[in-house]
Amino acid sequence: MNQMQFTLGIDIGSTTVKIAILNEKHQILFSDYKRHFANIRETLSDLLQSAHTVLGNIPLHPVITGSGGLTLANHLQVPFVQEVIAVSTSLQEFAPVTDVAIELGGEDAKIIYFEGGNVEQRMNGICAGGTGSFIDQMASLLQTDASGLNEYAKNYHSLYTIAARCGVFAKSDIQPLINEGATKEDLSASIFQAVVNQTISGLACGKPIRGHVAFLGGPLHFLSELKQSFIRTLKLDDEHIIDTDNSHLFAAIGSALNAKENTCYSMQEMVDKLSFDIKMEFEVERMEPLFASKAEYDAFGKRHSSHHVKTADLASYQGKCFLGIDAGSTTTKVALVGEDGSLLYSFYSSNDGSPLKTAIRSIQEIYALLPEGVEIVRSCSTGYGEALMKAAFLLDDGEVETVAHYQAAAFFDPEVDCILDIGGQDMKCIKIKNQTVDSVQLNEACSSGCGSFIETFAKSLNYSVQDFADAALFAAHPIDLGTRCTVFMNSKVKQAQKEGAEVSDISAGLAYSVIKNALFKVIKVSDAAELGKNIVVQGGTFYNDAVLRSFEKIAGCEAIRPDIAGIMGAFGAALIARENYRDGYRTTMLSIHKINTLQFETSMAKCKGCTNNCRLTINKFTGGRQYISGNRCERGLGKSKNENGIPNLFDYKLKRLFSYEPLPVNEAKRGTVGIPRVLNMYENYPFWFTFFTALGYRVILSPSSNRKIYELGIESIPSESECYPAKLAHGHVTWLIRQGVDFIFYPALFYERNEFPDANDHYNCPIVTSYSENIKNNVEEIGRGEVVFRNPFMSFRDLKTVTEALTKEFNELPITSVMDACEAAWNELDAVREDMRAKGEEVLRYMEKNNKRGIVLAGRPYHIDPEINHGIPELINSYDFAVLTEDSVSHLAAPERPLIVSDQWMYHSRLYAAASFVKTRDDLDLIQLNSFGCGLDAVTTDQVNDILSDSDKIYTCLKIDEVNNLGAARIRIRSLISAIKVREQKHKQRTIRSSAIQKTVFTEEMRKNYTILCPQMSPIHFEILQSAFNACGYNFEVLGNDNRHAVDVGLKYVNNDACYPSLIVVGQIMDALLSGKYDLNKVAIIMSQTGGGCRATNYVGFIRRALAKAGMQQIPVISLNLAGIESNPGFHLNADLFLRLAYGAVFGDIFMRCVYRMRPYEQTPGSVNAVHQKWLAKCQAFVSAKHMNYFTFRKICREMVQDFDTIPITDVKKPRVGIVGEILVKFAPAANNHLVELLEAEGAEAVVPDLIDFILYCFYNQIYKAKHLGTSKKAAVISRFGIWAVEKLRSCAAKALAESRHFEPPTSIYRLAEYAEPIVNIGNQTGEGWFLTGEMVELIHGGVNNIVCTQPFGCLPNHVVGKGVIKELRKRYPLSNIVAIDYDPGASEVNQLNRIKLMLSTAQKNLKKQMD
Repeated sequence: MNQMQFTLGIDIGSTTVKIAILNEKHQILFSDYKRHFANIRETLSDLLQSAHTVLGNIPLHPVITGSGGLTLANHLQVPFVQEVIAVSTSLQEFAPVTDVAIELGGEDAKIIYFEGGNVEQRMNGICAGGTGSFIDQMASLLQTDASGLNEYAKNYHSLYTIAARCGVFAKSDIQPLINEGATKEDLSASIFQAVVNQTISGLACGKPIRGHVAFLGGPLHFLSELKQSFIRTLKLDDEHIIDTDNSHLFAAIGSALNAKENTCYSMQEMVDKLSFDIKMEFEVERMEPLFASKAEYDAFGKRHSSHHVKTADLASYQGKCFLGIDAGSTTTKVALVGEDGSLLYSFYSSNDGSPLKTAIRSIQEIYALLPEGVEIVRSCSTGYGEALMKAAFLLDDGEVETVAHYQAAAFFDPEVDCILDIGGQDMKCIKIKNQTVDSVQLNEACSSGCGSFIETFAKSLNYSVQDFADAALFAAHPIDLGTRCTVFMNSKVKQAQKEGAEVSDISAGLAYSVIKNALFKVIKVSDAAELGKNIVVQGGTFYNDAVLRSFEKIAGCEAIRPDIAGIMGAFGAALIARENYRDGYRTTMLSIHKINTLQFETSMAKCKGCTNNCRLTINKFTGGRQYISGNRCERGLGKSKNENGIPNLFDYKLKRLFSYEPLPVNEAKRGTVGIPRVLNMYENYPFWFTFFTALGYRVILSPSSNRKIYELGIESIPSESECYPAKLAHGHVTWLIRQGVDFIFYPALFYERNEFPDANDHYNCPIVTSYSENIKNNVEEIGRGEVVFRNPFMSFRDLKTVTEALTKEFNELPITSVMDACEAAWNELDAVREDMRAKGEEVLRYMEKNNKRGIVLAGRPYHIDPEINHGIPELINSYDFAVLTEDSVSHLAAPERPLIVSDQWMYHSRLYAAASFVKTRDDLDLIQLNSFGCGLDAVTTDQVNDILSDSDKIYTCLKIDEVNNLGAARIRIRSLISAIKVREQKHKQRTIRSSAIQKTVFTEEMRKNYTILCPQMSPIHFEILQSAFNACGYNFEVLGNDNRHAVDVGLKYVNNDACYPSLIVVGQIMDALLSGKYDLNKVAIIMSQTGGGCRATNYVGFIRRALAKAGMQQIPVISLNLAGIESNPGFHLNADLFLRLAYGAVFGDIFMRCVYRMRPYEQTPGSVNAVHQKWLAKCQAFVSAKHMNYFTFRKICREMVQDFDTIPITDVKKPRVGIVGEILVKFAPAANNHLVELLEAEGAEAVVPDLIDFILYCFYNQIYKAKHLGTSKKAAVISRFGIWAVEKLRSCAAKALAESRHFEPPTSIYRLAEYAEPIVNIGNQTGEGWFLTGEMVELIHGGVNNIVCTQPFGCLPNHVVGKGVIKELRKRYPLSNIVAIDYDPGASEVNQLNRIKLMLSTAQKNLKKQMD
């Protein structure tokens, strides 16, 4: 056997190709890397040729690795090795002491933990914040490249907080800092720090980085300062830093170390293999070309060339001039207009980091051109830097940019009703009604689909923006990039490039996606016709013909693109100055002489006025003037806060809730209790304070939130996509632990108090309910038992229930003291609510008396936390508006019911009531606060919008998260205020309308000839259940269109923040109804409703909303539920139907167990499916028979299992992989990208727990609730019987499975609850709740240690019971190998595949160990 002399490792990353050739002693003979600009084949070929030159035609044993290597490996017939395995191989070879490796790549970031042979990897899920491409993006903002940033960062002085969660947010943090004059040195270091924070909080997800740390990958190899930032943050000493040469080539070296003897090619053969074009199949969808022919393009060009502004020659102009300056986020625009509105001069330039210098340059140019006797008589600034310009040049007017844009658009088309403006990184859609700005939509937190994205992309492909745009016009197969985060688009583009897409296809695909994002994600229209009749498009991005054309194609309209699309803001500002000018007015603007000599310097300071610690930017101008920005209230300007005493109930409520004085130490006979100031404590703290103080405890409350508190807890956050208020909880608890309190008390409240008896329910949001579970399972000190943490599950429905729960929890205290303390606490809580209501009424009287207006800033109780609302209430106060909270007016009105949503969360019922009150008053408006990542707001924002808009009120929603740049919020608030003013001037009459909906009922009559459509969830079960429904006299049809197209249709009809299952469900239904296959007046929809606290109960509302949007209100929606939520006379859940469905479900479960168990091992391919088809017909016949016989059922179960059991199989050993998770994503192949087939193709066996278990879980929850949360005892008795009956029915199947050779019987639901209980409380009942954890433990007990936990991206309960318990499960079961995969329309399949492959490679390794 000859030794492998030379091994070749090839690592194909998202942006570079790396190769390494090793000899038998593992020394590197040749290594190199090169950016591939998406041309992988040629790049690799070049690298190999240079190796050939150096080493000659030597025999090689090649191995390929990397995110882009799979397809190439198959094509070249070269073995492929998973990236993490490659990296860990080389670490074990070169740095065996490594405990943790941090690897940053072009688009992926990974942390690999080595724990005594067990390798665990964390990889960025579906957000590429904080990776190499993110650093490149940021560098281009500072007009440098990554190495330039590194040089700057060496000399930094102070760090700014920048969000790295998303390159887009980071831009919106950096841009204002650049505009305000922060130094490049400080910014560069801050960018690196942001990457560090993102990696640690987003990837480590609750797993601390300790021990010896190795830094790998390009960015960390080439950027010394980035590495320094990591070392600084992780507090590493020299001993614990592993320095390796070639750390950027580790994956390539590792793959060479994994070479196989049986694959050997000579160097020349490898080069030859690469000389052919590699044709790969299209995985990325394609779209139709933008222009079918040249003629079509010419007609398009001709039509658009007619929209131009009247210009005049400045040199020969006589008269007055008006100046408009639009200081944008990345560019500065200036326009000068004459008395008749003709454009005399225009200027458009990027800021180059200093908007002031740019503006001065332009003004100097104007004065150089102004003829004798012509002067500028009035000036106005607008845009992002409006205040700075106004202060620097003492301009006459300043106007919010939305109004300036409207003025300019109306100049082109007085009838305009919609303006779409896509700029560098902002996108605005301004709707106009009755000549006033009616609503403004901005991209709050995400700039997917803005111009700078196209620019960055063109650069990464070595194109100029212009050439890139031209390439798109005649592309033959534009790629479909969907509507999601721009960085995911990067990965989709990468994938298309791997499939050989042309640059033109990519450019055209981007043009489509920019518009799709703008319409479906930011403006959220389902139908582009909603935009309006007369649309004006503007913003630099629309200069790109491809973007304009794709807009017209998608929106099906002809838009007006003014020839000055890029400077509309400045033109509008100049027109405003012209409109405001009166004869004899003297302008305040500085003379040209003063502008020429204007000196300005910029410095930074921190305001010490309050805990916000705003970073102030101080611009000092000649003559001692100064302009301060960055402050959120007046204190930063040296004034006192809110001098004129306008009411701010946010401030009042904060003080009312938290200014209790704890017992002095000497009186606290029972010791101290720590209470974290988070989530529901903003509602119930008065109760807990009074309760513990009455019992003789000293209450220690954690301090107000701030960045420092957030960073305290950053290590233990298990899920990167949850909302900021939840992430803050970790820091508050960590703070309390450090105070050394006797115990920390953080209860989980399932039900809040029932303030609205008419509402469907009074749950808390799933995160608010069970967040203390996440704390328990992820904060290390609690896990190690260093602190006592009490988090009882309880209900706040009434005093009796609370008292019962607390006497149980504090059974060590005298029962009478606890009862008295409860009563005192309950009364105090009531008093606080009364105070808030009284205060609300007092403010309303103040407004009437002083003729002031007010704004109800509506959100959740915890939005009064200044770290969460970023000072928005103070901002509103500064515009002379009173600020009220939603709970100060929610008692003054009630919404008319039934609402289209299921009104099941108490905090949200307040929102609806507050909105219903606001719609009745002319002096009040409502702004809704919405935390980024808040799933429930997908339901509430639409409902609040309906209540207000239907009564002609303006609805404004502000998205907030950890980023504290208030630019977008300011624009929305000022636009709202300007619209209110215009409405006041016009004395417009409003009509107040009811918020109730008319439901279409499914009648007995309809039952005869209506088709009932049911969305697909689990094909293996539903094909039997369909027959069961039909046997009961319904014309029932399960939809078969569960595919990608359905998801796209769903995106059009559902709020994009809604979860993935709702998109699939609504998408299937709408796709079917729009297909023309059904008579829309003879069709109904059926959907299950559990009535739980998760969003799934609102799917019926989502469906109704989609039907209304499509004008199909006549279609009845039947809710299939056991909770009596709503009923339909034509649909009965009777004993006969129940029995048929139960039989069908048992059959489906048997099929699932048997088919998945046998198919991976069958000797004759297809034999298992044949047996399945044979029995499927028999089962369908059985459930549709007129009389079903129990003994026949028993016989079918027995024979069916025997039949499967005797299929001839091979004796190969394969790893078994469990699939658990959210019910639809777990069972529906369309939702989980055909996970079962994927696992089987990768050489594993899938194990999926039964569907019946989920039904039993729903029954079991009723028993728990009756016992612990004070719900109906009768429901519990029925549920107990239900479990008994189903288990009895299932026993035949269980017996048959137990007697077989290959199958295991199902586990009882009571056993599952026992499994879950030590890890999560059984009170976790939203979504899959404790059941998900129970299933994982059951699989592990059954020897299935490998588990894929599938979950919709941003599924609220799964943050707690899925991702949140993985750490605890690994601790209890060291062999468990669990990977959590997020599914959503934008998730990259390559990424999912990589993570599943890693899990499988660990599984194969463990299996091998077992067999040895």
